[in-house]
Amino acid sequence: MRIAVCQLNAREDRDANLKTARTLLEQAAAAGADVAVLPEYTDYLGPSATEPAAEPTDGAYGTFFASAARDLGMWVHAGSFHEVGPDPEHSYNTSLVFDRDGALAAAYRKIHLYDVEIAGRVSYRESARIAPGSDVVAVDVDGVRFGLSTCYDLRFPELYRALAVAERAQVLVVPAAFMAHTGRDHWEVLLRARAIENQCYVVAAGQIGDHEPSRTCFGRSMVIDPWGTVLAQAPDVVGVTVTDIDLDRLATIREQLPSLANRRL
Repeated sequence: MRIAVCQLNAREDRDANLKTARTLLEQAAAAGADVAVLPEYTDYLGPSATEPAAEPTDGAYGTFFASAARDLGMWVHAGSFHEVGPDPEHSYNTSLVFDRDGALAAAYRKIHLYDVEIAGRVSYRESARIAPGSDVVAVDVDGVRFGLSTCYDLRFPELYRALAVAERAQVLVVPAAFMAHTGRDHWEVLLRARAIENQCYVVAAGQIGDHEPSRTCFGRSMVIDPWGTVLAQAPDVVGVTVTDIDLDRLATIREQLPSLANRRL
């Protein structure tokens, strides 16, 4: 299976973000990708005061990426967007997965919200505007089981163990807008840890560069195999990185080092 991670620099111009995303998907399809993954907040990453209205899953955002998947004959993980939430003050941070015919195959609402205060450096409360999801979600993609997560979820290994064991995931997907100051030290380490401990491929697509207001994302989108080896990593620019994953290798690793089978808790 050929996987593409699409690295984006979304800002406050939603139409421009979607246009760039479509271009990246076209590049992925031209490279023969079976699945393309976009980053967290593909729709908008800018000041909250000018944030666009949240939409249902079958709104303009969903329709846009359903058409892209259908036109390109490729599975599309449409990063995440602002979905209509449980009340007027809160939306969901929602990922949508479309099959080759453009049908919605799965929706995942981000469970863990990024509420962080670092004096003099970072003040960010995602929960002020976003409601948490509650469901662990996996989806079959051409016979391969993909487990869904988003950005800050990466720091919570219990979610990925549930995906690997209860949901039988073989691939773990992480669309993200990971902050640069933590990304330098934690991004690759955490991604490789989730791959090794769950014996899954990890596919991580990130935002890159500066965004409004005063936010810089780390980028370094990558694909990691179940041994923890980085198979492909994006340079620090907007673009597409493509690699192949081998399910026979996954099966071999799980057979020769049966840590999932040996777990006691």
